[in-house]
Amino acid sequence: MGKITAICISDKKGTQKTETDHAKLIENFGIAGDAHGGNWHRQVSLLSLEKIEEFRQKGADITYGAFGENLVVEGFHLSEMTVGTCFQIGEAVLKLTQIGKDCHSHCQIYKVMGDCIMPREGVFAEVLTGGIIRPGDEIKALPLLAHRPFTAAVLTLSDKGYAGEREDQSGPLIQEILKGQGYEVIEKLLLPDGRKSLEKQLCRLADQRQVNLILTTGGTGFAERDVTPEATAAVCDRMAMGIAEAIRQHSLTITGRAMLSRAVSGIRKKTLIVNLPGSPKAVKESLEYILPHLGHGLGILRGTAGECAKELR
Repeated sequence: MGKITAICISDKKGTQKTETDHAKLIENFGIAGDAHGGNWHRQVSLLSLEKIEEFRQKGADITYGAFGENLVVEGFHLSEMTVGTCFQIGEAVLKLTQIGKDCHSHCQIYKVMGDCIMPREGVFAEVLTGGIIRPGDEIKALPLLAHRPFTAAVLTLSDKGYAGEREDQSGPLIQEILKGQGYEVIEKLLLPDGRKSLEKQLCRLADQRQVNLILTTGGTGFAERDVTPEATAAVCDRMAMGIAEAIRQHSLTITGRAMLSRAVSGIRKKTLIVNLPGSPKAVKESLEYILPHLGHGLGILRGTAGECAKELR
């Protein structure tokens, strides 16, 4: 159980927020009158009071809202919480969607102090249920359901697709298949071939959004810019090559050209990343083969399923 210490809003992005004595949370939007409201996953930003006080002890002269946070919350180490956790404030309910953020340009606080806590300590949420909130209101974290849907992200790698010269058929197909199997697809991206942008997005999705499963399509062949496997391996803490090998073995029963796939699969923190082929036909065949078996591994990664040996005891 925690407490709302302060509520802050601003009518323009990129500006310091100021305190208000109440706020209206709007379902699927955010806070009424705040510039960050909208149809996206970062509708409301939260920052722990304890982290603000620690920063003040370093000599920072800051007010609530200086980091761009909407809610200052006492009693929770927000950056250590699991994405998907829901918070209840009276009748209102927020769902945690992201931990931290990328800092594209250093704010005034960073220029003065040489540091800013928002990129690593700030968290973001979307509004599931609206309501009026005030400073002093109690906030409580609701228990996560063990059998909640797995989250997924789909990344298509294609220079021509990114340039608008070719329709992306594989990405939407993956999304459709995943949704049909009960997955919650929270992001779908179309990126150019190459390592830099892919590595950045894989890290963001695994670290900040804590996605359970990331599926890539494209960039696993012999062309010079087919570097999806290299980007994937570069960001993984551990490899899980059994999945990529299983896809190749299954695909070899359909076409001998499957031996030309360089796809890999691995784990970053608690996220499983799997490279799929580029063609819609091969994507469908691959997913039909592996999806029935992935749930157990994903459950182990997020801590909601036991290991095989333990289950047999």
